[in-house]
Amino acid sequence: MIVRLGFVAMSLQVENASPSRTMTFANFSKLDDREAGIRKLERIAEENLRSTLRILKHCKASGIQMYRFSSKLIPLATHENLLEWNPFAALAPSFQEVGEYAQKNGIRVSFHPDHFCVFSTPRPEVLAKSELDLLHHTLMLEAMGLDEATKCNIHIGGAYGDKAVAGERFIRQFSALSPRFKHRITLENDDKTFNARETLEAAEQVEVPMVLDIHHHAVNHGDVSEDELYNGIWPRIERTWQKERERLGFTSASQLPCKIHASSPKSVSDPRGHADFVEAEPLVHFLRQAARSTEYLDCMLEAKSKDEALFKLMDDFKQMEQSGAGVKVLDGGRIEIDAHH
Repeated sequence: MIVRLGFVAMSLQVENASPSRTMTFANFSKLDDREAGIRKLERIAEENLRSTLRILKHCKASGIQMYRFSSKLIPLATHENLLEWNPFAALAPSFQEVGEYAQKNGIRVSFHPDHFCVFSTPRPEVLAKSELDLLHHTLMLEAMGLDEATKCNIHIGGAYGDKAVAGERFIRQFSALSPRFKHRITLENDDKTFNARETLEAAEQVEVPMVLDIHHHAVNHGDVSEDELYNGIWPRIERTWQKERERLGFTSASQLPCKIHASSPKSVSDPRGHADFVEAEPLVHFLRQAARSTEYLDCMLEAKSKDEALFKLMDDFKQMEQSGAGVKVLDGGRIEIDAHH
């Protein structure tokens, strides 16, 4: 099985390249000239997109083929007092350049809208905000010229006192979205509420691919045994991706591999928190099992040390390769896992 590894938003190695520079609404409100304020927001967004392009070039130079964009590319983009502002005309060339670079260099990119993008909510105003947030992320992907193979990853949301009812509400409210939004989504199990089995059932019902977060699964396993995970749940997760590939007209799993998230617990006292780096052994344990049925897999690292965590993990994989652990390092961001090791 070929595994590509990626990192989230910030690079710790590329200097002065934050893709999330912002301005608070309080500071925006203090400006006398609203138009000048909007131009300033667009300039900050322009800088964020320039930084994003620099990080993508760093990925290319390092052999990394997977990257998650910052959701904060455009400051105040969905603020209720700026809804009449359309930043995309001014930012079109920069968005296009980012999208073209990712496509040309085979870098799989994605978004992960913030935790307030929840479709299990009982509150109409929160649902409206979630839809607005999804529209914003979709507009960014469309401005980059990226097709529906490029996804936004979300959680189901909260339980609001009754998880079964909340799950049904998610299915109803998500299903009411237009295909333009639904076809941009992957669904991920979370660390507190909806476990892997429950998330998979929802993903199958609304017909979107599922992203398995193996750290979330470890802290919120919902009594799913290892046997059920590897022999029951994982093959079904694979099928959600296979269906999506068929919908998109893809003929090979390499065109849209299954995707997982990996991170390590911050500490014994904070098992849900993310550590700076990712432990190789638990990840390889999962990958070996997945490799029995999966040819290609993409793994997003959610570590505090961003790209440095990826580089350290690749060094750990090199040591495993030398010790004959059935791991082969292919380049700066890919490994091959031997299922039969």
